[in-house]
Amino acid sequence: MDENIIKKFIDIGFSQNEAKVYLASLESGTAPVSDIAQAAGMNRITTYSLLQKLLEEGLVTISMKSGTRHFTALNPEVLLEDVRRKTESFEKSVPFLKSLMVGHETRPMVRFFEGLEAVKKAYLETLGSHTEMLNYANSKNIRDHWTQYDQEYVLSRKKKQIFLRGLAPEDSQGRKVQEGDAEYFRETRLLPKKHFWVENEINIYDDKLFIASFDPEPFAIIIQSQAVADTQRQIFEIAWEAAQQ
Repeated sequence: MDENIIKKFIDIGFSQNEAKVYLASLESGTAPVSDIAQAAGMNRITTYSLLQKLLEEGLVTISMKSGTRHFTALNPEVLLEDVRRKTESFEKSVPFLKSLMVGHETRPMVRFFEGLEAVKKAYLETLGSHTEMLNYANSKNIRDHWTQYDQEYVLSRKKKQIFLRGLAPEDSQGRKVQEGDAEYFRETRLLPKKHFWVENEINIYDDKLFIASFDPEPFAIIIQSQAVADTQRQIFEIAWEAAQQ
């Protein structure tokens, strides 16, 4: 089975085995457990248990044919609408959930994220920015470690209309990023590599400082402090004026 497709199901709340069984059921049409188990590459008992769970969640239906239970996967379009409905429902709850944070946001806070998937979630947090984003980055290093960086993050920032001003080393990758500025809702300036050789990414937005590093293992830090963010903005503006347009 396509691992990328399975990952997409995991992203919306499926376990890996649930995704395999759902996809196997989808491929098999209306079929008995034995056929679905074979398509999923799993044993019959495990497959049946997972089908029962998917049945309880309304993701498969059951029918009887010749005295044998047959399962049918929910139409993917219906599944998509269900995901959208749940997302919209959660979005309506966000203002209330944020109100619970009142009093906490004013205190400086430092949070750590370890591992690539956790780092990606930290990046997604930055997409809640209400200000422009100020950015230092080694354009090549990030994309070497996160090959879908532009598709999974940069496009999302563009869609949310969060403008970015970025500083990058003056190299082939930096120039390539700069050439795509108009398309990706940003302005990039380059600094000579002999003076600017950062290996990580730093974003300054709202009252936060975001730092991500990928070597030797991916990790990220978000510092929430208005004083820290404002100081970093001043430093950025000095470097911005010195950079090549």
